[in-house]
Amino acid sequence: MRPETVICWKWAPAPGYRSTFGPETVNVLAAMVRRHYRHPHRFVCVTDQPDGIDSSVEILPAWNDYAAVPSPHGRNNPSCYRRLRLFHPDAAQWFGERFVSLDLDVVITDDLDPLWNRDEDVVFWGDTNPLPGSHYNGSMQLIRAGSRPQVWTEFDQFTSPQASYKAKSFGSDQGHISRILGPGEAKWTQADGVYSYRNHIAPDNHRLPANARVVVFHGHRDPWDSYVQMHCPWVRQHWTTDEAVPA
Repeated sequence: MRPETVICWKWAPAPGYRSTFGPETVNVLAAMVRRHYRHPHRFVCVTDQPDGIDSSVEILPAWNDYAAVPSPHGRNNPSCYRRLRLFHPDAAQWFGERFVSLDLDVVITDDLDPLWNRDEDVVFWGDTNPLPGSHYNGSMQLIRAGSRPQVWTEFDQFTSPQASYKAKSFGSDQGHISRILGPGEAKWTQADGVYSYRNHIAPDNHRLPANARVVVFHGHRDPWDSYVQMHCPWVRQHWTTDEAVPA
């Protein structure tokens, strides 16, 4: 079952955070999705910073749920607890019946349909952190609305972050998801064409694997970094608002 909505999130990070996310990061992501996902869909940005975002992108005003809850791993790490609304029992009213959530720092290089045309209620990307309780990464999530509502209902802003930290579930929302759901959910892997730039590609001389469809830049490098742009011609090729599929 294919998703009808593709969601991204944009908010101002805490002062001193390692990355900045201008409106071009939304516009480029929307263009990459259009090039590589040919099925009818809404492209939605949940944000309180709509200036500069292309008119083709649907804006949903950002919720402030848990926006001020810091990562248990320190303020230099991202706090994404507001994304837990993806698991709200009433998520369909905002996002439709089936949706994908994508981080802004991904590069899409090939057809998304083999990744997103799935029957499972939820599919996550994972296996990016060696901590034993870290089963999932929040950079790409495919969800049937209303699935796994316990991720939303069992979050307590005062106790859940530290509980996930103690369970060795790395991250903010993704750490909570890992702890609540455990390791048994469906996941995309390298075999599906989903790669970590940090873990898989940078150590291999920045080469793009032949089967790559999505490359996630979790960590300290972003696709728009001058370092990445210099070392990865495939990023310069694909991280663009051009409408034509890059040759």
